[in-house]
Amino acid sequence: MIIREIREDDAILFLDLQKTIEEETQFMLLESGERETAVAEKRKLIRAVLNRDNQTVFVVENNDGRLVGYLRALGGEYEKSRHTAYITMGVLQEFTGQGLGTRLLETLDEWAQHNGIHRLELIVMQPNKAAIGLYEKMGYEIEGTKRDSLFIDGVYVDEYYMGKLLPKS
Repeated sequence: MIIREIREDDAILFLDLQKTIEEETQFMLLESGERETAVAEKRKLIRAVLNRDNQTVFVVENNDGRLVGYLRALGGEYEKSRHTAYITMGVLQEFTGQGLGTRLLETLDEWAQHNGIHRLELIVMQPNKAAIGLYEKMGYEIEGTKRDSLFIDGVYVDEYYMGKLLPKS
């Protein structure tokens, strides 16, 4: 499996990947069926991300060309926040536990160092212990709690704000 930066022609595969992950887990913000993005719109979003030096999407491609995971980093829009990137990540269930999350976050760290990113941040659902453990292993710290942030299956769920500071370049 290889990790590479997304390309515009990945739009269909990327859209399918996101939809499948949303069907497989409750730990993504969107529920199954809520993502209504058209392929042309997804291609336009990919182009917009790739045209900014503080944003990227990395995908994990398996040996048969299938996308099985991704990490998206969206850099701050304004001068005061350009040094930050908000990340989201997802891996297909059948590929979890194989180190892909670790590899994606390592790839992100390298990219961030070369692109003037000093702060990486994310929000993770409190019940997602595997993700929290991964983020902590990779140097992220819980910075706060967003109480009753989501309503899932009749229950309010807290989210953690997590962040990581990279060495100043």
